[in-house]
Amino acid sequence: MKKEQQNMKKEDGGLGIFGKYLTVWVALCIVVGVAIGQLFPAFPQTLSRFEYAHVSIPVAILIWLMIYPMMLKIDFTSIVEASKKPKGLTITCVTNWLIKPFTMYLIAAFFFKIVFKMWIPEGLATEYLAGAVLLGAAPCTAMVFVWSHLTKGDPAYTLVQVAVNDLILLIAFTPIVAFLLGVSNVAVPYDTLFLSVFLFVVIPLLGGYVSRKLIVNKWGIEYFENTFLKKFDHVTIAGLLLTLVIIFSFQGEIILKNPVHIVLIAVPLIIQTFLIFFLAYGWAKLWKLPHNVAAPAGMIGASNFFELAVAVAISLFGLQSGATLATVVGVLVEVPVMLLLVRIANRTKNWFPTL
Repeated sequence: MKKEQQNMKKEDGGLGIFGKYLTVWVALCIVVGVAIGQLFPAFPQTLSRFEYAHVSIPVAILIWLMIYPMMLKIDFTSIVEASKKPKGLTITCVTNWLIKPFTMYLIAAFFFKIVFKMWIPEGLATEYLAGAVLLGAAPCTAMVFVWSHLTKGDPAYTLVQVAVNDLILLIAFTPIVAFLLGVSNVAVPYDTLFLSVFLFVVIPLLGGYVSRKLIVNKWGIEYFENTFLKKFDHVTIAGLLLTLVIIFSFQGEIILKNPVHIVLIAVPLIIQTFLIFFLAYGWAKLWKLPHNVAAPAGMIGASNFFELAVAVAISLFGLQSGATLATVVGVLVEVPVMLLLVRIANRTKNWFPTL
């Protein structure tokens, strides 16, 4: 028992001061990002020049820095084995595509059209609902690697889950959004979609594979695992924090102008996040999946591909629309809520069978 408590303590402190107080750092980065955008508007204006297909290149680089260390840990021969375990993939696919978009629509419509009717005008409520639908139909592609890392998820299996998710996203996003919004000509910026998948999955995957192969061949697996990987201990967290500073330097104006509505929009988004996480996580528990598969399965559905959602909202409804504001609020609430879910997942490892 004493040894088990020591191991748990070691795991909790594995990320050092960054991991222990990550929620505090996230909150500070959001405040700093908004402040920079307001006090030094030239900063986001300059960064906005480095954008292609609605994707910020500086943010893409930082996300790459977040994901690359996790790709290094993947033994790529294990990807084949991961694909032979269909239960986790089944949970991911069913939750993300047959459940999540529709529960998001129902929950958002209930709050925007009924509960908050006296505070939100009808037209604006419809716009907020559209933004929520865009978030619900875009499950996470990039940030899930961070959440998987923080819950000690199986990196190879997480990669397979994300890859399958991305393939379905290419086909299912447009018809689901069109159906739920009642729009027959939803214009999805496919350049944004393909570029995001290329930047956030393909490049770090290839980088991790090549780096691992070269270093192991030259210095051996022991050097790679005990020395080389340790050089990246805090790169993922640092990348996350810097990403938030940049994102919120762009979004500060829209946030400060709509403080009350931001709280109202956040309510159904937060409820949806918890619902989807516990649905997938509970399903994994019923199927007796290991924790390092169950946690990422819950995280993929709970978090959103907000880069795509924001880009589509801007292209469909405009930068100043309620739909765009709703997707921005999705960015605002996602990181703190996901960190809470990471904590919950880490504290419930004993629910799952020991490998």
